[in-house]
Amino acid sequence: MKKNAKKSSEPDTGFSDMAKIADGLADVLGDTYVLTIKTHACHWNVVGPQFYSIHKLTEDQYGDLFAAADELAERIRALGHFAPANMKALADHAAMSEGKESPDAEELVEGLVASHENISRRLHDLISVAEKGGDAVTADLATERAAFHEKAAWMLRAMVAG
Repeated sequence: MKKNAKKSSEPDTGFSDMAKIADGLADVLGDTYVLTIKTHACHWNVVGPQFYSIHKLTEDQYGDLFAAADELAERIRALGHFAPANMKALADHAAMSEGKESPDAEELVEGLVASHENISRRLHDLISVAEKGGDAVTADLATERAAFHEKAAWMLRAMVAG
């Protein structure tokens, strides 16, 4: 093998800032796991007149979040980096807090709304980094995820409006 040749396991994507993009994906992955747990906990613990509606909506949302974690981790790997592989590493990348425990439906939903809005902002930042680095695949993935989070926040906000 030539001295400066790439190993076959290293991606040759032609775009720059792969480490920065992979780190941004890891940040979103950490937040995705925290939000998955928060959403699942809301699903389990919500009480009140909107129980069924919130219970059903959060079930759909945590399913989507769990699937998204796999997509995000696989994109990190496609960039030649390792995805966070344990809870501490995921937590180190997460910017959002777990939130407090409460059975109050409105409080739980408002916490989820704020979390979806926060992760959406992180995804918009990642879109900019990916586009600047010429990584259209990551930009598309982040755009798709941002759309999910913005819709989720809207649907949750609508449940407690009034």
